[in-house]
Amino acid sequence: MAVADSNTFSRPEITADQSVIAGDIAALLKIPLGATHDLFQVVDICQRYADELIEVHNHAEYIALCGRLLAGLNVLKVVLKSPLPKHLIEQLTVNENNADEYRSQLSTDSETTCEYCCALTMVLLNQQVTLEQQEHIAELLCDLLMMLAEDLKAPRFVRTTTGLAMIGGEAIPGIH
Repeated sequence: MAVADSNTFSRPEITADQSVIAGDIAALLKIPLGATHDLFQVVDICQRYADELIEVHNHAEYIALCGRLLAGLNVLKVVLKSPLPKHLIEQLTVNENNADEYRSQLSTDSETTCEYCCALTMVLLNQQVTLEQQEHIAELLCDLLMMLAEDLKAPRFVRTTTGLAMIGGEAIPGIH
């Protein structure tokens, strides 16, 4: 047992110059994330967390990534309810209406899909499933986040002679 003035570590396998979390993961975990980020930034960061979750083999890194992913998904919930900034509206606008080309793969809305991702992340954080099940759930989570990102980044608006309209042809009472 180490005392306060000792140079002996109470856990000899962790030395003073060793990090519990590796450099790349630590850098990823330090990415600031908040409601000031736009929708695309938040979903991109969540995808990075989920992608790394599949690759990581260190338990501390795994739990840290799950925690950050859950926090990121909670930020995503807030951002999904916020009006779209003008620069994202521009990115989501096309000049001609070809609805078949921009049809979404998702049959549920973005907020529900985000809730599904949160639920899967909580399952991973709880550590109550086998390692094989964890791997499958992490891959499912990653796939779901990829589909959500593709859906959110798919064009929504079309320029018409009277202004912007939804790709399906619906009028836009207030852009969101």
